[in-house]
Amino acid sequence: MKVTYYLDIMSSWCHWCEPAWANLKKKYAGKVDFSWKIGLMSPSDFPTSRKQCDWFYDRSGGTVMQSPYKLNSGWLIEKRNGHYEAPNLVAEAARSLGHSDDTVRLALTHAALIEGKDVGDLKVSVSVAAKVSKLSAKKLHAVSDSLAVKKTVQESTQLFLSYKISQRPSFILESPIGDKAVFSGLVAVEPLAATIDAMLHDAKAYASHKAHYGLPPAK
Repeated sequence: MKVTYYLDIMSSWCHWCEPAWANLKKKYAGKVDFSWKIGLMSPSDFPTSRKQCDWFYDRSGGTVMQSPYKLNSGWLIEKRNGHYEAPNLVAEAARSLGHSDDTVRLALTHAALIEGKDVGDLKVSVSVAAKVSKLSAKKLHAVSDSLAVKKTVQESTQLFLSYKISQRPSFILESPIGDKAVFSGLVAVEPLAATIDAMLHDAKAYASHKAHYGLPPAK
């Protein structure tokens, strides 16, 4: 079976769900195909001021997650008017250049939400990604700004929206027997793990039945 994680680099809730994602990848290594896709947030989804952003961070990181640290709103530049595609484009570009794991996107998230860096500036995001990936900054910048990468991000965002969901993180769980489960906005590992277990169980049962009884009768 496979699990697809839809995210936006700038989403604080995606940051909070990363431990659950890492836990699932470790627990089901070799049993489940894990991948991530960009589902860009709309400009209107972003806070309009650092004061507003800090209020959201106090709620998510403090009240809900009870985190020992607070996220940094320094990345928010009001003149961007909610346009923070840059780190997402860079993460996708790095993947197209062979870095398909979580390293680059996690570095970009850390730079933004922990260090408060202006990752909305493509040059800043490229610098962060080049450092952890060892890719050429010049090449990474060119690929990040290419029509091909922009199209890939637009298409994955449209696919995300086709599920009629609006929260990041979102997870699409699909089994080889056609079962599908959609989780939108959850950051806890337990419901995801329980559903994966159930789907793996059913797929295994189907395989066992087929081994014993073969294909269904034509009539």
